[in-house]
Amino acid sequence: MQVSKYFHDLFLSGRLFLPLQNYDPMTHAFKDILRKQDLDREEIKVLLSAEGERMQELLRRGREVKFSHLDNYVHLRGLIEFGNVCEKNCLYCGLRRDNARVDRYCLSDEEVLSCARLAHELGYGSVALQSGERSDPAFIARIEQLVREIKKIDNGSLGITLSLGEQSEDTYRRWFEAGAHRYLLRIESSTEELYYRIHPRNEKHSFRKRLDCLESLKRLGWQTGTGVMVGLPGQTLDHLADDLLFFKRMDVAMVGLGPYIPHPDTPLYRLRDLVPPAAERMDLTLKMIAVLRIMMPEINMVAATANQTVDPQGREKAIAAGANVIMPNLTPGEYRESYFIYPDKACVKDRPDQCKSCLDIRLAAIGHQILYNAWGDSLAFTKKDRK
Repeated sequence: MQVSKYFHDLFLSGRLFLPLQNYDPMTHAFKDILRKQDLDREEIKVLLSAEGERMQELLRRGREVKFSHLDNYVHLRGLIEFGNVCEKNCLYCGLRRDNARVDRYCLSDEEVLSCARLAHELGYGSVALQSGERSDPAFIARIEQLVREIKKIDNGSLGITLSLGEQSEDTYRRWFEAGAHRYLLRIESSTEELYYRIHPRNEKHSFRKRLDCLESLKRLGWQTGTGVMVGLPGQTLDHLADDLLFFKRMDVAMVGLGPYIPHPDTPLYRLRDLVPPAAERMDLTLKMIAVLRIMMPEINMVAATANQTVDPQGREKAIAAGANVIMPNLTPGEYRESYFIYPDKACVKDRPDQCKSCLDIRLAAIGHQILYNAWGDSLAFTKKDRK
């Protein structure tokens, strides 16, 4: 009776509900959104706006979703940047055709194959071939032959990702039939207006063609990947929310997200004062990774080198937020500084053996482990492929 009278008196005084005076409906809504997978544009913007403890809740949720669907494994792709000759003139990229300050290079076939053999020896399981964009017949034939030669290493044990830009559907088919199976073609922005702020508007730089290429890759059976830069001049949360919805709508198998880094030898550099500080770009990239992991739990997501460039712990932070792929650089050291897509690129001077041991230690420190000698295909894709 005494307890009942105590609560009765509290009720009459209104003091029973005092704790509710601190109730924040936005906190309640935020936690509700975190538990959802199908997010709309406004809900995504709420998550991308998170700061302080709410941001940490979001990053924890991204990691939690990853662990529940993919465990704590990290997949490696031995990156071979085999050439920096490019026929495109993108306004943000240091390799753009009109940049006369670039020391152009192209690895020999044997140098490329030597890098691939090293990837196998290190247990990476997969390689990623990347270069400036070319579509001439000699280049197309050379890639086809290189893919066939890489597939001969240890009876085809190496997985192969290509990131070689826009090509015809016939070219994509030839490279796929030669043995490559993953293709990364970043959209850079899924908003056409913003796309043309960072690319010339001409036949060589067509937003529609980029979309058509992504559709061709999917139609041919590639594990198709795309991605965007975060922190571009004039980019808004609406743009970024639309990018995440674009990935979901396209049902891609993999995504690469990284902060935009202004390059002094590019036209976009003149807008550098409109670019958020590095710490803000990094935080926004981490939030993008976490939100996308919530929306698409089983895709592969790359912890881009650009993260490490703007933050010494950037790659590990990206992994902890929901990414699950790292691309250690296997390009011979004398060429690495010439693959100058943005300044101060991280890990340029690292030796491959050093990089491997370093990654083991750094990933173990955040509760992750490398899955060696495995292709590490996207679970989202392989599950669909088995149906």
